Parts: sequence; C-alpha cells; structure tokens
Amino acid sequence: MAATVQNLVTSGVFELDGGSWNVDNNVWIVGDDTEVIVIDAAHDAGQIAGVIGERAVRAIVCTHAHNDHVNAAPDLAERTGAPILLHPEDRGLWDLTHPDRAPDDKLCDAQTLSIAGTELSILHTPGHAPGAVCLYAADLGAVFTGDTLFSGGPGATGRSYSDYPTIVKSIRERLFALPDDTTVYTGHGEHTTIGAEKDGSTGWPVP
Repeated sequence: MAATVQNLVTSGVFELDGGSWNVDNNVWIVGDDTEVIVIDAAHDAGQIAGVIGERAVRAIVCTHAHNDHVNAAPDLAERTGAPILLHPEDRGLWDLTHPDRAPDDKLCDAQTLSIAGTELSILHTPGHAPGAVCLYAADLGAVFTGDTLFSGGPGATGRSYSDYPTIVKSIRERLFALPDDTTVYTGHGEHTTIGAEKDGSTGWPVP
C-alpha cells in the first residue's frame, strides 16, 4: 500500500536581503498511519506535530533553506527525534536562520528516501536556491517541488542566491522529464501538473 499525502498550510514571515513578507506555506506530510516524513517544516512546529499525532517522523526534509521553509525544523526535530535533511549547497542560507544548529544529514541528487513502502527520489534543481531539491514519488504520481515550480511557472529568482537561467534549466531538464500527469505539490499555493506547466512554459522569458 502506497503512502498518502497530507497538506498543512502554516503562516509566517519570509525574510531575505533585508526585506520581510507575510507568506502561507505548504507543509507536506507523506506516510501512513505509523510513520511519515515532513517536507518543509514551516513556521509552526506545534501545529505540524498536532497533525502528525503519534506517528513516527523518519525525516524532516528541506526542499531549500529559505527561512520560511526551515524556521520550524529544529523545534520539530526536538519534538520528534527526526533528523533534518538538507542539500549541502544550501548550508549558507540555512545558517542565516539557524547559525547554531546544523542540519543532521545531507540530501544528494539521485538519493532515495523510503517511507511507508513508497520511494521518493531526490532531484537537485538549483535556481531558486543553490541547494534546492524536489522529491519525486513515482508510486504516488507526484513531485514535491518546494519553490522551484509553481502553478504558473518557476519560483522567484530576484533575490540573493537565485538565478533565473539556472531554475529554467532545472525545470526543463529535470522536472519536465517526468510524466505529464505527475501532480506537482508546491511550496506555496495550489498544486498543478507537469503537463500543464510544460504547456504554459512556451510563454516564459528566454534565459
């Protein structure tokens, strides 16, 4: 039996380059009745822990290290005993939010995480952030894209650590290689599909 996907929306502040913005974040909880992984522990560890309940948390996975995606990760790790996983190229961003608490382990391209009989493959998709990753679960027909791909196009690249040509390359080479009917679970806002975003990409600015 494949894992299921739960969505929790938490609210807080995104801060970078001296600015701050109120944001709503998607927290994704993937697993079954006994064990889960948490993708992007945003803003409120208590709220996330309440949804998890008595289930074991096997990992807290960071799609990237912008503060609004990782600010609740250490608190959630302390509550659950779960390790925090981050791609090493995002360590600089992580340290802006958590200078005194390192991630517990690294995420690598092509690495596989297993939860509740379901495998999630790590795809390194830099551009929004240097260490941005997506998690592809073929059995679920789903990819968790963080802020790399949204309904309507790529994630923002107007601030430090980001690059528009790089994110477009990541999306076109890594994400658009997935089946068109793959559901895209994003870091903010509504989900979409790979096919819908591929169709809409003809209007993207040329890198």
